[in-house]
Amino acid sequence: MPRARAPSAAARSTCAPAARPACTASASTTSTSTTSTASTPPSPSRTRSIGELKKLVEEGKVKYIGLSEASPDTIRRAHAVHPISAVQMEWSLWARDIEPEIVPLCRELGIGIVPYSPIARGFFGGRGVTQQVSAESSLKGHPRFSAENLEKNKQLYLKMEELAKKHQCSPAQLALSWVLHQGDDVVPIPGTTKIKNLDSNIDSLKVRLTEDDLKEISNEIREEDVAGGRQYTSFAKFTWNYADTPKK
Repeated sequence: MPRARAPSAAARSTCAPAARPACTASASTTSTSTTSTASTPPSPSRTRSIGELKKLVEEGKVKYIGLSEASPDTIRRAHAVHPISAVQMEWSLWARDIEPEIVPLCRELGIGIVPYSPIARGFFGGRGVTQQVSAESSLKGHPRFSAENLEKNKQLYLKMEELAKKHQCSPAQLALSWVLHQGDDVVPIPGTTKIKNLDSNIDSLKVRLTEDDLKEISNEIREEDVAGGRQYTSFAKFTWNYADTPKK
């Protein structure tokens, strides 16, 4: 899973039949309001995994089922087995590849969208620009935070800074507000370990953006202008682009 994760109450699972005892044991230690999230392994089929999770729902051990980094075909097939409550995907101003297919599909099927890394892995909070990335940080291995790419991406931060001044908020708040304004079915999960950042994230709810504002921000901060891939190289093959699991 990417660094920004779902709330701790969520139980990640790839519940194939052989793994069912472990899933059952995991579910028994959590509330029945748990959302079990099927991840992105190449096998077994996610359809089989959802079939097993469906049994746990019927037994009252799991209440909701979600997917993470799932392809459109996988979402549709999984939803046919059991209603999918939410799909967790990276979505931010610098990661918008889910907009053409996955967002419309989720809305067609009535599935909520849970964007992780909505502040671009802290980039719009100044990470790598106004703040140093520590030598121990995993971001040192992220393509967009490499020295060469970061130097190019700083121009996007400067644009975001100017836009944020216009809306009387911080760049991080504007980035989060932009995601929040994508729809009532969108619930981003910004990660932080600092209370001051949590308070700042909450205050992003006060930022009001019109349709014209959203268009202006989208046009100024374009994904095609971002240098480097959106995912860690080691995780690249586990993104939704490669997540079509076997049909049987």
